[in-house]
Amino acid sequence: MAHLDLDERQIERARKAAGNIADSVLSFARSHSTVAIERAILRLMGVEGADADGVPLVNRVVEIAQKENLLGKGIATYFGNCLHKVGDPTEAAKAIAEKKIALKEDYSDDRARDEALKALKRGISRIKGTVERRRALLQKLGDGGSTPLLYVIVATGNIYEDVVQAKVAARAGAQVVAIIRSTAQSLLDYVPEGITTTGFGGTYATQANFRVMRQGLDDVSFELGRYVRQCNYASGLCMPEMAVLGALERLDVMLNDALYGILFRDINMQRTLIDQAFSRVVSAAGEIIINTGEDNYLTTADALSAAHTVLASNFINEAIAKRCGLKDWQLGLGHAMQMNPMMEDMFLLEVAQAQMIRQIFKHCPTKYMPPTKYMTGNIFRGHVQDAMFALASAITKQGIHLVGIMTEAMHTPHIHDRFLALEAQGMVMNMARHLGDEIEFKKGGIIEKRAQEVLRKAMEMLEQIEKEGLFTALEQGRFANVKRSFTGGRGLDGVFKKEAGYFDIVEDLLLKSLEEDEAMGARG
Repeated sequence: MAHLDLDERQIERARKAAGNIADSVLSFARSHSTVAIERAILRLMGVEGADADGVPLVNRVVEIAQKENLLGKGIATYFGNCLHKVGDPTEAAKAIAEKKIALKEDYSDDRARDEALKALKRGISRIKGTVERRRALLQKLGDGGSTPLLYVIVATGNIYEDVVQAKVAARAGAQVVAIIRSTAQSLLDYVPEGITTTGFGGTYATQANFRVMRQGLDDVSFELGRYVRQCNYASGLCMPEMAVLGALERLDVMLNDALYGILFRDINMQRTLIDQAFSRVVSAAGEIIINTGEDNYLTTADALSAAHTVLASNFINEAIAKRCGLKDWQLGLGHAMQMNPMMEDMFLLEVAQAQMIRQIFKHCPTKYMPPTKYMTGNIFRGHVQDAMFALASAITKQGIHLVGIMTEAMHTPHIHDRFLALEAQGMVMNMARHLGDEIEFKKGGIIEKRAQEVLRKAMEMLEQIEKEGLFTALEQGRFANVKRSFTGGRGLDGVFKKEAGYFDIVEDLLLKSLEEDEAMGARG
């Protein structure tokens, strides 16, 4: 079986540095909260819907708490106080929004905490229900068995048309279907309500749209006799809310990476790293596979010289995720084939990168992203580039393979573009299914030397970040050649430090539910 000679001591040093970086970030994150986390907590407690002006009720309640300087102690107990009076979470939120009831009216701390705890446990029980349903469907239907999982994108703007295209893609071989969000939704500090049929460059991610797509993919799963996974986004200014909605509506995969939002959407680093910690605990409880966004670094930085930054970020993402309760099988760590295809031996260097990441994170379903930077609009050349990408994926046994489309850089793919891409890349993978088991990498050869160089640089980068801190590294532009400010970007006004007495129980409850499931699994 193909195997690279990598220095295990360097891997251990890299993991140790990444662990210390993660501990520092999470220490900061867990002493703070954000308006998005508080809204996510309300959603977990059962609040849905919007007011007469279309503003989500969770936004209204959190805005009121913020104006009354109550957020420092968390929204949960104040909302629990109102639940004692009204009973139904959505009706309680409406009463607060309409000023029919005040958050602190007749406040009793013990009673409020008791009501909050009961509501949160009901929400966690709903998440457990979706986990059990997914397990049952996978046991009954399976998922097709072959890896890597073929992952495709739909993005029409209309959720009903998305369902049509998702079903066509599944019939053509797709195993994971991702619904791209409408352009710039990541910058909205609220989650739109209801079913939507308009969107630019994608479809709005809403709880109702999640439900519509889930039903559509369940229908085609039974038709095909294999479970088709649904993917969306737990990122942007509403990252924690999206994670909760994904867990409640049985999404299987969610893109979840704070660094992507910092670097490419200019979301404040404090805000999104705090949000990420919470969202990953939710995803762990929901048994959701997260995908990280390191592949994007190579769209702004040169893939040949910046490959080590991808690996360094993978180590950091792994460390943070595991500390939030995620297991190896849930870590779709990102990387991509982004070198210039006209460069001599480019394929060897890309195989080195892919094999190195696959080997270091051997128990994770690494997510391999297709060529985009050097796609030109020449669909025939693009088809060849994507075929080579599929061959690299097959040789190195990637876990999740985002199918490259030959019309990349031209337009949102049509159904027939996606069909041709699935057919071609599925064919390449099938014909080279066990190639990686039949070959060996030359000792001291181009591939091995490249992997060793990238690993060494990643280790050195991580040990430098360990000394200076991740926030400083981001300010200095160490990832993707993009510099961001600790106090700049979008969303900083939604960050606050937890006060003494903050009802810090939600993550503990979610992690406890994970421990209970593991204990039950061990006994069973």
